[in-house]
Amino acid sequence: MNVDLFDFELPTERIALRPASPRDSARLLVLEGADTRDATVRELPSFLRRGDLLVFNDTRVIPAQLEGLRGERNDGAQSAPGARIGATLHKREGPRRWRAFIRNAKRLREGDSVDFGHNVTALASDRAEDGSFALDFAGDEPVELLLTRCGRMPLPPYIASKRPTDARDADDYQTMFASEPGAVAAPTAALHFTPGLLAALEAAGIGHATLTLHVGAGTFLPVKAEDTDAHRMHAEWGRIDAATADRLNAVRAAGGRVIAVGTTSLRLIESAASADGVIHPFEGDTAIFITPGYRFRGVDGLVTNFHLPRSTLFMLVSALMGLDRMQAAYAHAIDKDYRFYSYGDASLLLP
Repeated sequence: MNVDLFDFELPTERIALRPASPRDSARLLVLEGADTRDATVRELPSFLRRGDLLVFNDTRVIPAQLEGLRGERNDGAQSAPGARIGATLHKREGPRRWRAFIRNAKRLREGDSVDFGHNVTALASDRAEDGSFALDFAGDEPVELLLTRCGRMPLPPYIASKRPTDARDADDYQTMFASEPGAVAAPTAALHFTPGLLAALEAAGIGHATLTLHVGAGTFLPVKAEDTDAHRMHAEWGRIDAATADRLNAVRAAGGRVIAVGTTSLRLIESAASADGVIHPFEGDTAIFITPGYRFRGVDGLVTNFHLPRSTLFMLVSALMGLDRMQAAYAHAIDKDYRFYSYGDASLLLP
């Protein structure tokens, strides 16, 4: 499909720079079939049914943005030390190796070392076609521990370009389910959930389960191709264990609905589901790209935030609800002053 079909105009003042407080006071646009309703996240239990199951991503965001200076090459040769290098880690490739998008990449060559301060250094290698490098971190301390010394929370560019990251983001940009370190972007639909809301859902007979998908920085990359068929997705690592897969299948067999909280949960469930709708255990990389025409196998609904124009995520929600339906819904959200993107409001999509 032509990528221009997924474009829309968003006033910059609609981009949220801070989350709602309390979290479940965020607004909720409910699309159920042809019906459109304005509500709040706190009212979510009234829009679901006893026996439904919400599926959350329990990944935890790591401080994956680094600033450093280029140092000596690993062969001892000089490569003009001192150039400032920015790195955003986006996918683990080994115990001490991370794939990273590089700012000022023209000043970095394979074999260069980068000093990120706080006694943290890495060696650059294996430059890819997308301009990213592999970074091999020196020493034997866990890389996650090194990042707590030298890294920053990786706020999305549409927030980071408008204000600096601060101490509040360390909590604001983690969900209440965050337990498995490895993401470089938050599964932001789950940011709206609180213990009180979870208790209200459970009291209404609505359960929840968790899976893990380590969200990569590729989620923010724009679709530069003119046609969706030419776009290449970055792979992300995920896991659904056997007990969780069995539970999701049992819910659907009993007539309940599996509702993904966030596009990350949805993409992993769909990666694990076979053509007959059975969800299987899954562990590994997924680069699933969902566009209109896709037949959903494992999910029956979605809670998600409002996404960027021309993004793979707006294509995904258009696949679930229909492109015309989502264009109209986003026009409604803009007209009614909903807040957009990672720290913004939410929608409940029930086709």
